[in-house]
Amino acid sequence: MRRIQDYPCDLSEDFIKRLLLWADQFNEVVWLDSNNYGETHGSYKAILAVDAFTAIKTDYHNAFEQLNEYQQLTSDWLFGYLTYDLKNNVEHLTSHNFDGLGFPDLYFFQPKKLFLFSENHVSIRYLNMVDDELEQDWKNITSYEYAVESDDKRHDPIKMRRRTSKEAYFEKVGDMLKRIVRGDIYEANFCQEFYSENATIDPIKSFLHLNDISKPPFATYLKVDSLYALSASPERYLKKTGKVVLSQPIKGTAKRLSSAAEDQKMITELANDQKELSENIMITDLVRNDLSRVAEKGSVRVDELCKIYTFEQVHQMISTISCTVSSEIPPAKILMHTFPMGSMTGAPKVSAMTIIEELEDAKRGIYSGAVGYFTPEGDFDFNVIIRSILYDAAKNYVSYSVGGAITAKSIPEKEYEECLIKAKAMREVLER
Repeated sequence: MRRIQDYPCDLSEDFIKRLLLWADQFNEVVWLDSNNYGETHGSYKAILAVDAFTAIKTDYHNAFEQLNEYQQLTSDWLFGYLTYDLKNNVEHLTSHNFDGLGFPDLYFFQPKKLFLFSENHVSIRYLNMVDDELEQDWKNITSYEYAVESDDKRHDPIKMRRRTSKEAYFEKVGDMLKRIVRGDIYEANFCQEFYSENATIDPIKSFLHLNDISKPPFATYLKVDSLYALSASPERYLKKTGKVVLSQPIKGTAKRLSSAAEDQKMITELANDQKELSENIMITDLVRNDLSRVAEKGSVRVDELCKIYTFEQVHQMISTISCTVSSEIPPAKILMHTFPMGSMTGAPKVSAMTIIEELEDAKRGIYSGAVGYFTPEGDFDFNVIIRSILYDAAKNYVSYSVGGAITAKSIPEKEYEECLIKAKAMREVLER
């Protein structure tokens, strides 16, 4: 049982910083920020969950079965993540690539302290064991005073290195194109890691900077002990509200331009780019197929096809697919039958994931996985972890990965350029 207390609240940048600095005392933190995109299929403006009462942490073996048991037994709010490598549970695949971060394959926790932010107020929900701390915590948050950082305390820029050299990238994309011509796959998302060893960052400061220059609808600050995911994700993986489930894959990216006229021209070019359209439609069809595994017969529909959305750094082509699902199908089973997100794999899905594993040089881990939450009623909402800085404070290892869809029409040089566009925000946070 939870005690519920509401307060008026304005989610200013200053308040969010106070909130995250207060939350940093806990080993488990999840902050989800819609950056005022909440009106698009959103439930809350932002959410903060901290301090685990119970938790589940496991590798991929029977992971979704264990998650289902935990979710059904708890019947409470749960927050956590699914790594990309849970594909090995879903399709009996393997992951043997280098892993510099070491995120466990699956982690969820039941927070003692939960904050649900709407337009002008916050609903605070504490488990009964800590409900006597609610008022004092709120006073501490609203009165929190943080020191303004001086120039001499700022960290030196972090130089990121490529896990895959530029020459190797072109060679691997060329290999993937040969497999497309041969008919092994139609499309695959090929990713590369940029990393730095012996690096120290301030996770909260880095997240706030990344969020400020990106302002995405699915921003995430995740902390589990020494592991951090600082995400400026524009992409939703899957959301369930009652019997309705929807997914919003992204395929198609164009950079923002400073001139309004040139920026509008870029939108028009993206909307009419035949390669980007074909990529998006192929993945839309893949997601439709994934949802049909759990959907009520005849309920899968495409609500938006190849719609252009504009963000701070890029324009994106996004489709929205929805269906209805029987209330008898457990939430974790819905996730299992649609995971990983189609936009991060390819078509056919299993063949694409097999080839991706062979050609990529780094284990994806939480990158291209998902962070999100379950409600006590069994609803859920998960993003896709892209445009994200990943950090292990114990190893001093920092990383980000970027990728793009390879199709028969792909030109390796242009694919590489698209990767650099996607990396711009993370690079700015770490290297400047």
